[in-house]
Amino acid sequence: MGNPIGIMVDSLRLGLRDGLKKAKELGADGVQIYAVSGEMDPANLSPQARKELKAYIESLGLSISALCGDLGGHGFQDQSVNADKIEKSKRILDLAVELGTKVVTTHIGVVPEQANGPIYETMLHACEELGVYASSLGAYFAVETGPETAAHLKSFLDTLSTNGVSVNFDPANMVMVTGDDPVQGVITLKDYIVHTHVKDGIRLRQADPREVYGSLGYQPMSHELIAEAATSGPYYRELALGEGHVDFGRYFQALRDIGYTGYLTIEREVGEKPEVDIANAIAFIRKYQ
Repeated sequence: MGNPIGIMVDSLRLGLRDGLKKAKELGADGVQIYAVSGEMDPANLSPQARKELKAYIESLGLSISALCGDLGGHGFQDQSVNADKIEKSKRILDLAVELGTKVVTTHIGVVPEQANGPIYETMLHACEELGVYASSLGAYFAVETGPETAAHLKSFLDTLSTNGVSVNFDPANMVMVTGDDPVQGVITLKDYIVHTHVKDGIRLRQADPREVYGSLGYQPMSHELIAEAATSGPYYRELALGEGHVDFGRYFQALRDIGYTGYLTIEREVGEKPEVDIANAIAFIRKYQ
């Protein structure tokens, strides 16, 4: 595969600047960066700071594969907080375009099975507004796979008026939570995939996605809770690349078959030695190139 390789900078757990330098040292082509809080919160980045950050990343010979704009909680299921979440998501999309990427990845909450309920409609309206806005920028608000099957996610996306809301494909999430087949998932979602994560894992037993990813009436989602569950929970384990149940040979072939030329971005949410795991992940991907 000739796809560029990215690293989720936050997975290195070194802070932004040191993480960017380490990503370059490890041989990445680009990086994905959380842009929700702290120094990367759009509200905390002046126009000058944005220009300086973009220039610094370019000086390292890196590109930004995507920003992560995941606001956690119940995604866009709760109408009472959606106005603020939509507004912040738009500002993250603005920041992404200024920094030279067209992709913001996120979790929108678990799409309900029933398409005519109030939560489904609330999510639909939020995504429609964000999709239209993203499209106006030539950008994508990319929903991460995992909380629902590929077929169900596609049926939801098909109801939107634009492809401004698209897909960040994570094969491990599918394996670990829904038990869906990532290879078939790539084929199903081929018209929407704009970014991917490279991650591996196993499913220990069936899980209710609403408990993992947060739905109204359930514990709100946070990446800290997901990492804890992936390390010691009863349902699944995130593992180093090649140690889980993602069939990367078939998965990468499926991406080739649909003509995907975008980033393969390594995400590692658990593990004691992230730098070692990520270096090994780059070597693992390169075996297929």
